[in-house]
Amino acid sequence: MVMVEEKQAIVFVRDEISELILLVATEKGAFLYYSDSDRRHWDVNGPHFLGSIVHHLVLDHRDNKTLLASVQSRQSGTTIYRSKDFGKTWNPATKLPAFPKDKLKRKVDHIYYIAPGHDSEGKVWYAGTSPQGLFRSEDGGDTWNSVAGFNSNPHWGKWTANSPDGYPKVPKLHSILIDPMDKNHMYIGMSYGGIFESEDQGKTWEPLNGGLKADYLKGSPKFGHDPHSLIFHPFEPGRLYQQNHCGIYRIDRPNKKWVRIGDNMPADIGDIGFPIAVHPADPNTLWVFPIDGNEAWSRVSPEGQPALYCSNDGGDNWFRQDIGLPMRNAWFTVLRRGLTTDNMNNAGVYFGTTSGSLWMSDNEGNSWRQIAVHLPHILSVETGVILKK
Repeated sequence: MVMVEEKQAIVFVRDEISELILLVATEKGAFLYYSDSDRRHWDVNGPHFLGSIVHHLVLDHRDNKTLLASVQSRQSGTTIYRSKDFGKTWNPATKLPAFPKDKLKRKVDHIYYIAPGHDSEGKVWYAGTSPQGLFRSEDGGDTWNSVAGFNSNPHWGKWTANSPDGYPKVPKLHSILIDPMDKNHMYIGMSYGGIFESEDQGKTWEPLNGGLKADYLKGSPKFGHDPHSLIFHPFEPGRLYQQNHCGIYRIDRPNKKWVRIGDNMPADIGDIGFPIAVHPADPNTLWVFPIDGNEAWSRVSPEGQPALYCSNDGGDNWFRQDIGLPMRNAWFTVLRRGLTTDNMNNAGVYFGTTSGSLWMSDNEGNSWRQIAVHLPHILSVETGVILKK
C-alpha cells in the first residue's frame, strides 16, 4: 500500500483508493454514499434503520470494514449496532452503556458519539452519552462498561451541571479524542461541562477550560462551559480547536489557556456555530460554518446566505468560501457532527444540513456542489476509505 506520510498524518494517494465512503446519520435513518477517488459520482446505499434516529455512524479506520451505529428507535430503544459487511447485516450490542447504580439514578437517554480507540488497541471503542457519560468497549463494540474515573467521579454532578436557564434541554458528551501518540492520553468535550483531559486512560480527569468565555456563568469558572465541538490534528495532537457556544478557540499544549481565534472572523458574521473541521495534512487549516448568533439564537445561516469560513494560519485570518452554495433564502444549519474532511491528497470537505442536503468540495472548499437533497435532518457526516487489495 502506497501512502504519502507527513509526520504522522496519513494522506491516501488516489490510485490506492478503491472507494471513498460518506457515512450520513439522520433523524430518520442512515445512508452510505460511495465514490471512487475522483469523487465525481456518488452511489447511495440505504436507508438503514429507516424511521429511527441515528445519532452517529462510524467506519473503523483501523480495519476499514467495521461499522458502528448509534440508533434510537421506538421499537428497540437506544442501541449500538455493528456491521462487518457495510450494512448488509447488523448485530446489536449485547451489553449497552449504562451508568452505575447509585444515588444519582442516571439513565442513558441516547448514545450521541462513538469513537475508535487507539491504533494499538484494535478492539477498543469509546462512547459518549446523554446525560454526560463515558463508556468503553474492549471487544469491538459488543459489550460496554462505564469508565469509572469519570462516571463515578465524586465531582461528576458539578462538572456536568446544566446551565441556569436549562439550555440545552439534553446535555451530552459529544467529543472523545484519543492521542495517537499515547493511548493513555485523551480529551472529552461536553455540553454542558467543558473540556476535560486525562493522562491515565480515564482514571483521573482535569478541566481544560482556561481562557474560555461563558457569558451565562459568573466569573471564570473551571467547568460548566458549552463547547459545541472539539477536534485536534492527527499528527499534531497538541493543537486543539473548538467551536464553542461563545466563539471559536485554539490551544497549543502544554498551554492551559484557550485563545479566541473567532475574534478574527468578520464582525458582521461573528464566530458562533456548531461544527469545526481540520485539514488532514495541515494543522493550520480549518473550517467552520457560522450561524446567526443574535439573542434569539435562530440557528440559521446569517442572512440566509450560507458559507464556510476557512483559515490557513490557525485562525489568525479567515476567508469566505461560498462558490456554488445558495446565494439567498437558504435558512439551514450544520450541526456539530455535520462537517468533516476526507484523507485524500487534495482534501475533500463535506457537510450535511438540517434541511437534508449533503454538500461536498473536492478542492478544499474553493467551490461546492450537492451530492444529495431531501434527506431527513442530518445529524452527522463521517468519511472512510476502502483500499485496493
